[in-house]
Amino acid sequence: MTPKKPSIPRRFRLQGTDGIRREVRPATDSRVKGLSPIQAFLDRGVMTDQFMERYAYAHMIALIRDGQLKRGDACIVGWDPRDTTGKYTGAVVRGIRKAGVNALVLGVVPTPLVPMYMQYKEAGAAIMVTASHNPKDQNGIKIFLAYRGMKLLPENDVTLTRTLLSLGSIRSKPVKGKRLDKRREALELFQNFSLDPVNSWSEDISFKNIILVVDPARGSLTGIAADVFRKTGFGKVIELNNRLNGDVNLRSGVADLEGNKIISRDMIAKGSGLFSKHAAIRKLFELGRQHKSKLRSGKLRLCGAVFDADADRFYRLDYHPFKDCLLVLSGDETAYLQAEYLMKCDPGRYQGAVYINTVESDLNTSQAVERLGFKPQLSPVGDKWVLLRIALLVIETRLKGFKGRKAVALRKRLARLKQSDALDVSALHKLEAQIDRARIGDHGYRDLPFAVGSEETGHNITLGWMNGGEAVPVFCGNGLKSALNTFAASQYLLDGKPAAKYYAKLEKPFAPGFKGTRYVYHIHQEKFSNGSLVWNRVRQNIVQAGKKNGYRCRVTPFREDKDMLYISMDSPKGSQAGVFVRNSGTENKISVNLRGSRGDATALKAIGEQAARILFTMLKDHKNHHYKVEWDLLSRMAVGPLKETQVAGSDQRVLMEMVKQKLVQPSARGWRLTELGTWYITSASK
Repeated sequence: MTPKKPSIPRRFRLQGTDGIRREVRPATDSRVKGLSPIQAFLDRGVMTDQFMERYAYAHMIALIRDGQLKRGDACIVGWDPRDTTGKYTGAVVRGIRKAGVNALVLGVVPTPLVPMYMQYKEAGAAIMVTASHNPKDQNGIKIFLAYRGMKLLPENDVTLTRTLLSLGSIRSKPVKGKRLDKRREALELFQNFSLDPVNSWSEDISFKNIILVVDPARGSLTGIAADVFRKTGFGKVIELNNRLNGDVNLRSGVADLEGNKIISRDMIAKGSGLFSKHAAIRKLFELGRQHKSKLRSGKLRLCGAVFDADADRFYRLDYHPFKDCLLVLSGDETAYLQAEYLMKCDPGRYQGAVYINTVESDLNTSQAVERLGFKPQLSPVGDKWVLLRIALLVIETRLKGFKGRKAVALRKRLARLKQSDALDVSALHKLEAQIDRARIGDHGYRDLPFAVGSEETGHNITLGWMNGGEAVPVFCGNGLKSALNTFAASQYLLDGKPAAKYYAKLEKPFAPGFKGTRYVYHIHQEKFSNGSLVWNRVRQNIVQAGKKNGYRCRVTPFREDKDMLYISMDSPKGSQAGVFVRNSGTENKISVNLRGSRGDATALKAIGEQAARILFTMLKDHKNHHYKVEWDLLSRMAVGPLKETQVAGSDQRVLMEMVKQKLVQPSARGWRLTELGTWYITSASK
């Protein structure tokens, strides 16, 4: 008798904020021996090559069943360079081909090129194999849909999950689809797109006075970004962290910069500096000392362009010659500079245009762009929500000003979609197909009231144009485009101005508020959900602590992310603050995020510390392998400082995560416990 398959909860989905990511191990590994690919994923938190093959196959089947794809159609597939063996990328290609779909293979390419090439070829699907900014021992899959290159929304995630979990064995299925190499054509498309002044904003702007250090994080932009910067006219381009050896994001890339506004010389001190082994950061300090007089005179600028492994994120660094430090410009600052540039260049078009940023942003960002003349919109974390708002804005623009029964009916349908909890890309696609059939409006791009979509973590979106017969609009997070646009904006706004004014502007493009984030890694994420024991405990703690400090507190729901706990706070002085707690959709961690005015900093830090301690106490997963490594390192540091040479290479990742949790810090004698680390190991030992 065949055993019954376990019932699948209707709303269950495997995906996080952006696709699916996990630690990877081959299906032959002893840790997953005897487990099915699904069991390895659910029970051990591991993605095997067999799981990735099934996942790609399931996505193709789901699209075929929905009528969005048919056998013999094309799926674009690319990857970042972390999988040096090709085991996992090969599995994804095989899964696509087993579904009877042709795999148009791009190889190692930037993530934004994958949806771009999909639109260029009018393909029915696209997959990027990457774990983005995550450590090299992880991998994942990002999916792009044919409709505007959007990512999966929750209903699409549910459909794919149910398809995956209901599959029988596919091991013996024959490979029917073709594998076609399209790398050269795709890279040519990306370079042409990047160098087009319409997209780079580089027309009539000189970059000759900039020395640029490029850090591609040993990732997808290695060689590509530096070449584009040189051809755009930067005075000197130096590329570091450019060995394609699989060590993506290792002491490089945007993730290590998060939470730092300034990098001082002490932070690169040998042995005790947090960035002592970051080659790009050390190089900027070296060049800063070498060219200090020219930098102070304003004749020269020394900058850094830092990306992540799959190239959809960008942070900017600037050496400040008067303070001997590096200024760190996150997604908030770079997006603001881009917005200010757009408004200065074309106020007629951008007055009242939408500026979208996520809850992670500095709360002052919205106020600052509103003063420029933009209309701010707040989004949950994840560029898929920014892309959703852009798609809705395009539809609204197309319907604007048109009358008649058809237009009224379509507006009503759009209104229902905006209020629906069933967020599904195909619903948008069908609505816009109806607009096409009704011949209402043009495609709405030239007059689209959209300026910038921004994530504080460096994922920015502005409209781009791809020429392929006729101009095709492109909306996607593109680290290289964001970099080019940010440098164009600062050159346009500040080139020729006194050096003091230049650095003052870059240090504070807008009056900043307070931002703080507390992380807890290696946890039971499933225990934190709307209404759960931990969720309620943290909510009560934050509200009580807020009231004690004089804040009026209220829980603010986000329909797109119901499990995020967001508490809006009004201070006695009239300023606004916010504390939100959410599981990461890309790593096994949770964060307490603190946002407010500078005057809120002390109170918010105390609130965040209390909330983080609850999460440390209630969520840590004692069976997790990385937790065990973390506990071992903490126990050894409790005896005395631990030199980095005493930490195994395989444990370096956990050590860096301990730094992000504020459990440990470097010193001249080695790594030692912080006050929080001492509290944690003492309280957890009781």
